Amino acid sequence: MLSVRLLGIYNSRKLRENIFFLFKNARKYHEKDMYHYNNPRNVGSMKKEDPNVGIGLVGAPACGDVMRLSIRVDSEGRISEAKFKTFGCGSAIASSSYMTELVKGMTLDDALKVRNTEIAKELCLPPVKLHCSMLAEDAIKSAIRDYQSKSKIRLATLQKSPEVFSA
Repeated sequence: MLSVRLLGIYNSRKLRENIFFLFKNARKYHEKDMYHYNNPRNVGSMKKEDPNVGIGLVGAPACGDVMRLSIRVDSEGRISEAKFKTFGCGSAIASSSYMTELVKGMTLDDALKVRNTEIAKELCLPPVKLHCSMLAEDAIKSAIRDYQSKSKIRLATLQKSPEVFSA
């Protein structure tokens, strides 16, 4: 701005109009996105050793966002609890927060059907932030796969030696 003033064109009407246009049309986060960013729900993590917990850890190399999503599955196969820890931009945090709220109470099959477009639409994410909603989709799928792999191991162990799990 100093160089513009030195050139004597700071007072030009055209320059003031251009500066006003830039500030007026600067990219802004939608209020839904900001709400989840400023008031994130379900922040935290669960112990990966818990057999009823699945952990999904995903990242986006392009922007450096990393998302860790933990789910707890009850005896009926429903997600009873979901928590997240995200290192990333506001939209990544908002996507994580919204995902934890969305999947609570869902069956694993229903949670697998959640798509990034649903998250992006709810949070009104601009096209340049769609990768954040994709991370959330990948995280829930990864957490479910982790839980299912633990369940298969537990089931195989139970079939080999039922006395281990009885009591």
